[in-house]
Amino acid sequence: MKSILEQLSSMTVVVADTGDLDSIKKFQPRDATTNPSLILAAAKNPDYVKLIDKALESSENELHKGFSEIELIKETVDQVSVFFGKEILKIISGRVSTEVDARLSFDTEATVQKARKLINLYKNFGIEKERILIKIAATWEGIKAAEILEKEGIKCNLTLLFNFCQAVTCANAKITLISPFVGRILDWHKAKTGKTSFVGAEDPGVISVTQIYKYFKEKGFKTEVMGASFRNLDEIKELAGCDLLTIAPKFLEELKKEKGELIRKLDISTQINNSVDYKFEEKDFRLSMLGDQMASEKLSEGITGFSKAIEELEELLLKRYSEIKNHNLISAN
Repeated sequence: MKSILEQLSSMTVVVADTGDLDSIKKFQPRDATTNPSLILAAAKNPDYVKLIDKALESSENELHKGFSEIELIKETVDQVSVFFGKEILKIISGRVSTEVDARLSFDTEATVQKARKLINLYKNFGIEKERILIKIAATWEGIKAAEILEKEGIKCNLTLLFNFCQAVTCANAKITLISPFVGRILDWHKAKTGKTSFVGAEDPGVISVTQIYKYFKEKGFKTEVMGASFRNLDEIKELAGCDLLTIAPKFLEELKKEKGELIRKLDISTQINNSVDYKFEEKDFRLSMLGDQMASEKLSEGITGFSKAIEELEELLLKRYSEIKNHNLISAN
């Protein structure tokens, strides 16, 4: 009998949720997603120190003479993300998601500029924009930035998405893909209710993604739904059939080992039930987010967490740069 992972892959695009190149080689997903926390974890791996050094060297070459260390490190954060993305794209056949600095989540113009820069860095390596998804937090400003980018042919992945309003606003803006966070929704409900578990289809994160998926298919939205942030295998199984699921290596390993029948839970031919055509203007969006304690708290928490990861990455890069300058370690290769 085929493994659960094999069965899942036949009905859903399985995406690797990691920046670790060895894990991506092992599971051979079509796509891969990264975020600041995953890039930071990969950057701490001694196996990737040469990649860090190359990013620092490339950043030095990119900047004007007399640059400051702060300028160098900020440039290198972008370069590191693209260097990892470039290596990932050598392994996979599809797309890699590269995230815009989370500290720009409430600045539409700065997000647009950063996304264009990342695309140009990839272009310098001969990588076309069709293989890149620019990952942006699903704030109002982030969605507006993504709308501008999509019109330029730059495909976006809206992340830190926790409710229906965020999802529908993205779909109406013709965003390529959204990443609703299943596990973080579960985390919030467990903390608020005191319940230690929610079984299968009763999982609040599963319910949220199922609602979004069915609505998108009913209305004919082209925006892809990619469930993300899983806490257990049941959440993944309950979303079998979703457009995409981005899954951490530890769960990919468990799914690969497990046998048994996997039942498809979501289907593109889901029944049309003539639900309301929702359109959220800015004031409606903000009121909806204010009225959803879970979504507001988790969005804020996610932006804060990713911002801290970037700050820690900057510190790591600065430390490495100091080591290189003291020991002349930058390689010419």
